[in-house]
Amino acid sequence: MLKQYKEAIEKSNIISKTDVNGIITFVNDEFCTISKYSKDELLGKNHNIVRHPDVPKEKFNLLWETIKNKNIYKGTVKNLAKDGSTFYVNTTIIPILDKSDTIIEYIAIRYDVTKELLLREELFKKKAEYEELNRSLEKMVEEQTKELKELNLTLEERVKEEIAKNEERQRVMFWQSRHASLGQMLANIAHQWRQPLTELSLAMFNIKKSVQNGSESEVSKFYEESKHIIKNMSETIDDFTNFFSPDKEKHYFNISDSIRESIGLLQSVIDDEMITVKTTFEDIEVLGITNELTQVIINLINNSKDAFIHSSILLREITIATKRENSFAVIEVQDNAGGIAKENLEKIFEPYFTTKHKSRGTGLGLFMSRMICEQGLGGTLDVKSKKHTTIFSIKIPLD
Repeated sequence: MLKQYKEAIEKSNIISKTDVNGIITFVNDEFCTISKYSKDELLGKNHNIVRHPDVPKEKFNLLWETIKNKNIYKGTVKNLAKDGSTFYVNTTIIPILDKSDTIIEYIAIRYDVTKELLLREELFKKKAEYEELNRSLEKMVEEQTKELKELNLTLEERVKEEIAKNEERQRVMFWQSRHASLGQMLANIAHQWRQPLTELSLAMFNIKKSVQNGSESEVSKFYEESKHIIKNMSETIDDFTNFFSPDKEKHYFNISDSIRESIGLLQSVIDDEMITVKTTFEDIEVLGITNELTQVIINLINNSKDAFIHSSILLREITIATKRENSFAVIEVQDNAGGIAKENLEKIFEPYFTTKHKSRGTGLGLFMSRMICEQGLGGTLDVKSKKHTTIFSIKIPLD
């Protein structure tokens, strides 16, 4: 039985023995495997054959002082293999005493922690990269906030210019609401960031958990996921700034790509709320600004999500379809969130009208979405509701 115990220990640990002078008298197969030396190359040699030059001399002095005083030494040791590679082992060195209480040899039992320590080093490196990304993001937010404030200073003058060009009541209201709600828009940016900041915090937790589990692939996965979240947060700032900019360039873009981008940005919310999004797309290009259409679709999906929660809908479905209809590109966003009350149906596009609690919305979402469709895309945004379903229809001219 003692022989079986000995064999079990040798098969599962890295073991060596030395005499009182540190000359190797025994190594098991696991020691040879990790050090890349054969038994013949190790036996009779000083144990410092695997000593790594980076390890301070003081650490080995402490080790010898401990075991020579007949105490057990425990610690993590950095070693150098025959092929020049580095390996780390958690080490326990036990002095063996004879009947007269004199040290006759030392036994060292180790286990390999190289992967764990390398993952820890990688985590520190990623942490440094995160800190650098965070500094860059803070600088970007500061610059974009400054631009928004500068835009606000000149907004009143642009309102007057627009009124002079077109006395249409809706256009006046559109620019006035922009001027009045700039501070609220900054709050909306913060609201847009709450979900990705939560996801970023979760990703950091998952990275830490993955390091503890020794999963290098999971660390890389969550690191890339975090960078994508930060990129999307940065793009949110750009989108809001672009919305206020008077010098926006229009280009032809595929509306399906813009819708896919919207769904991608909200994917975590869609998954968390167990919403099924079905899509049927035709490849249609229109003239406009893709980020503005993306913002409209995001607003419509978010409204559906809030309605699902408010109405306690269990089976939650959103259907988004694109099609050509005469000389228009048509986008239909339909949900089964319970529909809109008849008395509210004609009011939902009015500025500051909302059926939500004031902490959940400002009422500007659908009003500004319609203005984007009309002013930015030259189209329309309408709604109809029946049989517990709501359909928002966007029409954009193809010419």
